[in-house]
Amino acid sequence: MASSPQATNLDEQELRDLRYRMRHSAAHVMADAVLQLFPEARMGVGPPTDDGFYYDFEVSRPFTPEDLESIEALMRERVAGAHPFVRGEFARNDAPAMFADQPYKLEIIEDIPDEEELTTYSHGIFTDLCQGPHVASTDQIYAFKLLSVAGAYWRGDERRPMLQRIYGTAWETQEALDDYLTRLGEAERRDHRRLGRQLGLFSIHEEVGPGLIIWHPKGAVVRSIAEDFWRKLHRERGYDLVYSPHVGRSNLWETSGHLDFYRDSMYASMDVEGQEYFLKPMNCPFHIMVYKSSLRSYRNLPMRLGELGTVYRYERSGTLHGTMRVRGFTQDDAHIFCRPDQVEDEVLGVLDLTFDLVGAFGFTDYVISLSTRPEKSVGDPEMWDHATESLRRALDSRGLTYEVDEGGGAFYGPKIDLKIKDAIGREWQCTTVQFDFNLPQRFDLTFQGSDGGQHRPYMVHRAILGSIERFVGVLTEHYGGAFPAWLAPVQAVLIPIVDRHIDYAEQVAQQLRDANCRVEVDARSERMNLKIRDAQTQKIPYMLVVGDKEAEASAVAVRTRSGENLGPIPVPDFMERLAADVTSGQ
Repeated sequence: MASSPQATNLDEQELRDLRYRMRHSAAHVMADAVLQLFPEARMGVGPPTDDGFYYDFEVSRPFTPEDLESIEALMRERVAGAHPFVRGEFARNDAPAMFADQPYKLEIIEDIPDEEELTTYSHGIFTDLCQGPHVASTDQIYAFKLLSVAGAYWRGDERRPMLQRIYGTAWETQEALDDYLTRLGEAERRDHRRLGRQLGLFSIHEEVGPGLIIWHPKGAVVRSIAEDFWRKLHRERGYDLVYSPHVGRSNLWETSGHLDFYRDSMYASMDVEGQEYFLKPMNCPFHIMVYKSSLRSYRNLPMRLGELGTVYRYERSGTLHGTMRVRGFTQDDAHIFCRPDQVEDEVLGVLDLTFDLVGAFGFTDYVISLSTRPEKSVGDPEMWDHATESLRRALDSRGLTYEVDEGGGAFYGPKIDLKIKDAIGREWQCTTVQFDFNLPQRFDLTFQGSDGGQHRPYMVHRAILGSIERFVGVLTEHYGGAFPAWLAPVQAVLIPIVDRHIDYAEQVAQQLRDANCRVEVDARSERMNLKIRDAQTQKIPYMLVVGDKEAEASAVAVRTRSGENLGPIPVPDFMERLAADVTSGQ
């Protein structure tokens, strides 16, 4: 395959634009190949994505790996043919004839407003409903590969037909494609769903319901360590921690606006003594109730309320993904109620807490964006300007690089979003600092100012980790399951060589437990080497082999999960080593 002759001279935005057009064009070429090989195929949609492209098809049988090879081979012929992409226009009454055998395309056309232009793009003999843009010709799709097939409901609706989605990727050079495929292989190796089963962290059961996580003992250890650390830092930074119920009466959600604007993401109501209740999709209204429980003075502010609060949101089954996208999850939620003159300091406090918290988990590279007022918004424009400038000054004062998403804020306030980069460069949305001018007004929140009058507080929603379920999934993939010692659910496993060494292994294990170490004893009647391999598979930081010599010397023979053999070490010395690992975050 050829390489883009101009790619090395493009700036970042130009390169993104080239990739978008190339991937969009590759999706069309793939659809062309599919129709050649499967003339009965019905086409759905085929957009570009951040890393590639896909196209949905309805065909008479599932695609096989051999089918993908044939499709890709035919795509290469089309690419080599250098067919130009040609834009066309058509009248609405011509659609039935143009797409007579493509019912999904006709459905899309029906949903396009009458005033919008209907356009197609063609290459060779293939024509598709499309707004573009595309590269000039097929030979400008420089390096591509088909990757996989998955099921996808038409328009994401499980009540509609299940189509087959072919995924592919396209890049400006073969080197860029090879780099991506290497990263993709590494991502598969780190997949938290596979590691979750392998390491015994969590499980999901149809009997319980999709998108609902069952935490196993080892996963619960990782989660509890993260939560305990979260609580510690928040108490140190002046947050009061609260708990709120899992359900609330309908009038609460009517006042908050959730029933008007968020109803499709909420679960069906339940009747309690004639009153309508809903599972909570968010924690905000409950924290507002804490604020409203007493009269507030300017002297009481800021009020910082934090909660690890479990919420429930309806997600379509096709969007669920391990612990990353679920139906019940625990937000590391907090709300700050403050005076206008306190805004900047509070935002700075959230940023500092964010970097300390996620930094402790090993994340030091970030992508930050500032989203400003959209066309439709609530709240006084002066409040918007003040809040936005406070966010901007806070970012600038820390010397942080950020992008500005003009008009990208929510209708109720501007926000800062922070994505963390993991060990293989993937970005994960975590922290959000979101102003809200809507809820203080809806719930009529006030405080008595120094002038004796009643004033409206500013309300800041903020989550740092996002959700505990998702963050543990990100952690698992970041470390490839090999958690640092301070996070590892089991820090060391005692491996007796034969059964007569079990008693000594238990004695050492108790010494370590007394020093707050997380240890296990592998007392199975298996060979020592098998036990060591199993411990390495479980990614346990240390394997402590004990036999006659170690028992006589009050020592342990230490091996690491990386395969390093450290030899016999006195038990107190090993305890010091492990403590040093924990302190240093290793």
